[in-house]
Amino acid sequence: MESFISLTSVAAPLPDVDINTDVIFPARFLLLLNRQGLSQHLFHERRKAAIPERFVLDRPPFEKAQILVAGRNFGCGSSREQAVWALADFGIRCVIAPSFGEIFFANCFRNGVLAVDLAEDPHRRVMSAASTEKPMTVDLESQAIRLPDGESVAFRVDPHRRRALLLGLDQIGSILADDIADIDEFERRHRASAPWLHLSPEKFSGVANAAKQGSHE
Repeated sequence: MESFISLTSVAAPLPDVDINTDVIFPARFLLLLNRQGLSQHLFHERRKAAIPERFVLDRPPFEKAQILVAGRNFGCGSSREQAVWALADFGIRCVIAPSFGEIFFANCFRNGVLAVDLAEDPHRRVMSAASTEKPMTVDLESQAIRLPDGESVAFRVDPHRRRALLLGLDQIGSILADDIADIDEFERRHRASAPWLHLSPEKFSGVANAAKQGSHE
């Protein structure tokens, strides 16, 4: 998983509230198994709708945005992980909102996407800054968003999730990084109590041959 330390990008403003995962990634595309290319179905209905103004992620400069500033309860609805996969495939590395669907929020961190929940007032300032089409910086090390006018907006991330993103660790990598000493101790005790389960191929072959010869005597 790619690490996330600091990101500078224009931020696409999407102020709509209660955008669910079916809006983000419609259910009829769930049979697609390859994560690459899922972004072509991201917000499919809204991007294909015949409206006077194109969807924000199809308009310059936001078609290259790596930050999405969304309304409250973003990612509510079903637990489909493809919603995050499609955002990541588009290039979104950070989503900022006042609140998130709980499972979507967790899925972001599992897939290298930083989800930042902000209170209403700082979120309003970030949304306003996004509409200027000027780049902002999201710094995970200092846990701050630096707006184009120089203002800094602080945010907090769970320490374990923050560390995993900074180091680029997926769930297995996080477990190994945090509990490797305990894992080594468990394996040592297991080898001592059940050595026959830890035979090398050569030793296993020798034991099997000895048992086979003994059965013929």
